[in-house]
Amino acid sequence: MQSIGTWWMWLSFFAIVIVMLFIDLFLVGGGKRHRVSFKEAASWSIVWVSVSFLFAAGLWWYLDSAFTRELANTKTLEFITGYLIEKSLAIDNVFVWLMIFSYFAIPLELQKRVLIYGVFGAIIMRTIMIFAGVWLISQFHWILYLFGAFLLFTGVKMLRGNDEEPDLDNNRMIRWLRSKMRVTSSLDGERFFVVKEGLRYATPLFFVLVLVEFSDIIFAVDSIPAIFAITTDPFILLTSNIFAILGLRAMYFLVANMADRFSLLQYGLALVLIFIGTKMLLLDIYKIPIAVSLAVVGLLIGGSVVLSLLKNRRDESKSSDQ
Repeated sequence: MQSIGTWWMWLSFFAIVIVMLFIDLFLVGGGKRHRVSFKEAASWSIVWVSVSFLFAAGLWWYLDSAFTRELANTKTLEFITGYLIEKSLAIDNVFVWLMIFSYFAIPLELQKRVLIYGVFGAIIMRTIMIFAGVWLISQFHWILYLFGAFLLFTGVKMLRGNDEEPDLDNNRMIRWLRSKMRVTSSLDGERFFVVKEGLRYATPLFFVLVLVEFSDIIFAVDSIPAIFAITTDPFILLTSNIFAILGLRAMYFLVANMADRFSLLQYGLALVLIFIGTKMLLLDIYKIPIAVSLAVVGLLIGGSVVLSLLKNRRDESKSSDQ
């Protein structure tokens, strides 16, 4: 499958990723047990988004000077659209993480280590799934229709079951782990395992890690097919996905401080999946321009955020009048 990526572009991208991961590990939160404040999370979120758009600007400049303005515009729009789609869908993953941490009563200052492993797992899983998807589509074009139908079904299901939450008490993986391992009744700092009287025990934080990694797999299955509606270029697919994931930890702490203010966001995410699924099903009939896709995704996510804030203001006004 054709790609704009050359050996030095791939090498440069991986170098950027390594540097960003180093910064995320050792600078965000001070590299130690630490409760990330709203201001700190917002600042780092702006940094990650800015770096992503700087990469897009660099990509446009290179393609414009080395090839054509048309190619530069097309590939840069593909990157930005893919980035925004993956970033938007990652928000749903963040809400599930919030629910998991809340269920196990994990304080914010102890969540950092789990999130680090969660981001690593997401990067590895998405890289594997993207290259597997590229190979499958190059061999079997009709798989795009399966992706489209799956996204359409998922979007409709999200709209109809917006209030449903995973039942962790009956989670098969957790029950299986508890049947196979010794488990402590309380946390022990950021440790996943502790030794007591010569025996190794898992802490509740280990179960949280397992669920976070498992949720990464589930949401990758949802989000990876979505970007194939925008492009099949491996370089654009991987770079837009990884850049969206790299800022996920800062975005988590940002959302954790104001999750209850975006009650309608999941409806916006569901509509994004429905739109992308429809786009894929119509791929050989009518190809929706990338600029239109970008505008629709931005409108749906931005609109759901604005409506959520308006709803909150109205609810607060009603409660103050009573």
